[in-house]
Amino acid sequence: MLSRIVSAVLLVLAGAVFGAIGTVAHQLTVTWGVPVTLGLIGSLLAFTALLVGLRLLGQSRLPALLAALGAIAVVLLFTQQSAGGSVLIPNNLLGQIWLVAPILIAAVVVAWPDVRGRRTAGPASGV
Repeated sequence: MLSRIVSAVLLVLAGAVFGAIGTVAHQLTVTWGVPVTLGLIGSLLAFTALLVGLRLLGQSRLPALLAALGAIAVVLLFTQQSAGGSVLIPNNLLGQIWLVAPILIAAVVVAWPDVRGRRTAGPASGV
């Protein structure tokens, strides 16, 4: 029982770390003739990889859900204005995408059906 609680806390913390790093990095833009939002792309890819990996390795949806909740909680926390008046997620296009995309990604990954146990029946052998 204790190991399940520790695992749950660690999954939430892992999601929170991904959410915090993504929040700090999502505004990074590099210009190679045209602006490329490497920070947002990298943050969303890392978040998606975390959830898909947990979903594929876990026996249930719970590990991916816990990590997603940790990340989404941190993202929502960082949308708030600090006491000094600064905001880590500004109200621009990149900030709005970073606010909405993790929720949508989490919904898709957690709701995706588990196809590992399903096998299609082949033709009957030994007619």
